[in-house]
Formats: sequence, C-alpha cells, structure tokens
Amino acid sequence: MPETDVLIAGAGPAGLLLAAELALAGVRTTIVERHPERPPYCRGFNLNARSLDLLARRGLAEGLVAEGHRVPHAPVTGLPGPLLLADAATDHPFSLGIPQTRVEEVLEARALALGAEILRGHELRSFTQDDDGVTSEVHNGRFRSRYLAGCDGGRSTVRKQAGIAFPGVDARWFALLGDVECELPYGPSAGPDGRSVFVIPRPGYVRIVVREDDPPSDKDTPVTLDRLQAQVDAVLGRHVELRAPRWLSRFGDAARLASRYRAGRVLLAGDAAHIHPPAGAIGVNVALDDAFNLGWKLAATVLGTAPPGLLDTYHEERHAAGERILANTRAQVALEEAGAEPWADLMRRVAAHPAGNRALAEIITGLDACYEPGGHPWLGRLAPDVPLTVSGTETHLAALLRSGRPVLLDLTGAFASWSTAVDVVTASSPSTSDIDAVLLRPDGHVAWVASSGSGDAGLAEAVRRWIGDVPVPDVSLHAAATS
Repeated sequence: MPETDVLIAGAGPAGLLLAAELALAGVRTTIVERHPERPPYCRGFNLNARSLDLLARRGLAEGLVAEGHRVPHAPVTGLPGPLLLADAATDHPFSLGIPQTRVEEVLEARALALGAEILRGHELRSFTQDDDGVTSEVHNGRFRSRYLAGCDGGRSTVRKQAGIAFPGVDARWFALLGDVECELPYGPSAGPDGRSVFVIPRPGYVRIVVREDDPPSDKDTPVTLDRLQAQVDAVLGRHVELRAPRWLSRFGDAARLASRYRAGRVLLAGDAAHIHPPAGAIGVNVALDDAFNLGWKLAATVLGTAPPGLLDTYHEERHAAGERILANTRAQVALEEAGAEPWADLMRRVAAHPAGNRALAEIITGLDACYEPGGHPWLGRLAPDVPLTVSGTETHLAALLRSGRPVLLDLTGAFASWSTAVDVVTASSPSTSDIDAVLLRPDGHVAWVASSGSGDAGLAEAVRRWIGDVPVPDVSLHAAATS
C-alpha cells in the first residue's frame, strides 16, 4: 500500500496550493484527482487583492500579475458603481483578470517542483480513519496517509464520508452559464419584460449568464446548447444564434457551510467546506485563503513541531471566515433583487461614500481578515509588504516569508537573543516608526507586535502558541529595561 504523509483529494486551486505549502515544509504529499486531465474549460477569471497578497508571500504573485489584466476595483453584485481598491489595505490595489486554468498551472508546477505527487485519473471512493492515520480506497489502489484533506468540491466525497454536516439554504433560483460564440454585445441585453441576458467577454468567445425560468427537478441534469438557446430566446423575445459551445453549466444561489473543517485526521478546504452564490467572484480566492491558512499548520503537525491545538485553529479561523463569505455573497444577491427597498438605497449611498466604498471593498475581498481582533492595528492581520533594509540590502517584508517559516522581524536590533527560538531578521524600515518588532506566522499574519518601548512582553507566549515549545531567552527584554 503506497504511503504518504498527507493525501489530498482534488487538484483544484485549494488542493494544488495546499500541496505546494506542505511540500515546501518537507511533508510527503500526494494529490489524487478523478479527472484524467485538467478540464478544457475555465471556471473563473479573477484573482482578488487578498489572494495576490497571499501568493506574494511565496513569490508567486509577480509572474501572474505580469500575465494578467489589472482592474482597479473589486467585483460586486447589486451596486450601481464599482468598489475601488486604490486606498484599500492591500499591496495589490486591483483585481487581476487571469484564467483559473493558468493559476492552476502555476500552482501545479510549484507543487511538483517541491516534490509533491499528483495522480490524475485516481478517484477517491472511500476511506477509514484510525488513531494513527487514514486508509483511502482510490480507483486503482489504496493509500495510507497520516492525514486526508478534502479539496474535492461542493459535492465532496470526503465531507460526506467523514459525516460532516453541511447546513445552509437551498437554491431559490438557478442560472445557465454558457461559453459560446454569438453576436450579442458585451454587458446586459434586456428583453421586453425587463429580464436580461448578461454577456462577458472572453478570449475568442463570450460567457453568457441567464436566469433559468423552469429548472429541472434534478439540478445536475446536463445543460445542452438547445436548453441555453431556448432560455436566451425566451428572455430576449427574439432569436440570437449561439454557436460553438465550450462549456455549459448551471449554478444557483444555495449557501452552505461545513459544520466542521476538521474531523479527526480529515480536513476540508475550498468548495468542500463551503458553497455560496457567485457574487463578487470570490470562489477561487476563498479556496486559496483556506489552503494558505491550513498548509503551515498541517505541516507543523505532521512534522511534530506544532504546539497543542494549532491544527484546531484552522477551523476556528477559517470557519468564521466562511460565515462572513456566505453572509457577504447572500447580501449581494439580496441587494441585486431589492429594487427600491429603503435598506438597499442605504447600502447604495454607503457605497457612494469614499470611506464606505473602501470598507465594502475590503469586506467583500476578505482584506479585512483579522484573526486576533483588538490591540495593535497589525495584530491578527496580514502584515503589509513594507520596504525593508536588511544587511544593507533593500527588500520587502513579503520576501522574508518565501521559505514558509515564522519570522521575528526585529526593527531595533534588540531581539538578537531570540535567535535560539525563531528566525530573527534584523531590519530597518521607514514605514514602521511605531513598531519595535513583529512575530510573523508562516502565512504572513501577525501573531505579536511590540510597540515602541514595550520590549518583548508577551512574545514567549506567542511563540509557544503559534510555533511550539521551543527554547526562549532567560531574560525578558521588558524586565531588563525596567530593572
């Protein structure tokens, strides 16, 4: 029976990034994917500012940004104007138009280069877990792993067989999606009764989205070109020929969130953990966020260096984020359908105000993510990519995290004694005059901050909480400074 440290079901964005993060830490990782090759169609075309900030912490954003198309606002549903990102709390104040297939190619290449194994045409069918690991039945064999990660989509086999509940609300409506060729102009085309067909430009074709008048009893019934053609004709009140279909699908406004992101040695990420309306084009971005949060925690657990409870913080942090995502996407759908409702008018007025516009942009894109609310403004948030000078060389904060290890950023030169506990980087920065030092988790979120003159009070506790029971200096800088 083949053995691996972590078996991942699903080679989508969540599975590929998770594999890369685990392999970066030296964890044996295998992905099993039921499709024999990557699908020929492209599900999404958007990386948001939060995803780009995270990928930059591993040096993966720059190449994607060079290939993609920058849009200076966040996708949103239900508002008459854009949510601008120019003043948002991000190092990448734009959305990036880039095919999801290209993002997956980049993530797959990284995972393979770091030593992960990807087995396509291998469908995970069942598994059992015990105190020591998980035995998985795959299409043409069995695997033994210490942990199993379900990144296998909204109909997740892993979630179902782990007995993890998936509460939420069923879809009230469905829409048809078709990547086709046609002569409709870009944007909404209204019919005689006010309904619309929405057309999105794509390279060499268009993506058509139209509400389905009479969905089939089984929402998984395949969508045909005839079905899409009939619905478009019915909405427009005239015939516009649709040709050369590349991908036909159906989606709805169902919203569900796994009750647990962890069940013993089984974990969920991406659509396996949550489904929601496509408002805000957030799907692939939330999947990447999940994987980035889980990767370093699971790696430390496998390697035996994790402090007690570290892996449980994955559920604590990302389940709460999932609740916010479901609320945000459902609110956008409600806003689109609200018409002249007073509360909807209020939201539109908030979005028209510069401060309100910025706040909504950060909320919808997840830029407001804070895992330790309260205290210093940096605490719990993704540390900004401030310029640094290290040993006379100019660099940026994000570059310190390329190795996927925690870092104590020392901005005063007073924390050298902590080199026995964590990687200490002594630097200077014109952007951090009120900060003496920062403890960065491997995902770039701030676990501890020393404001000017506060010494290292609380640092030992933060190190033990997030990094493990490692040696720490005998003398506190705070105690030494006040003695």
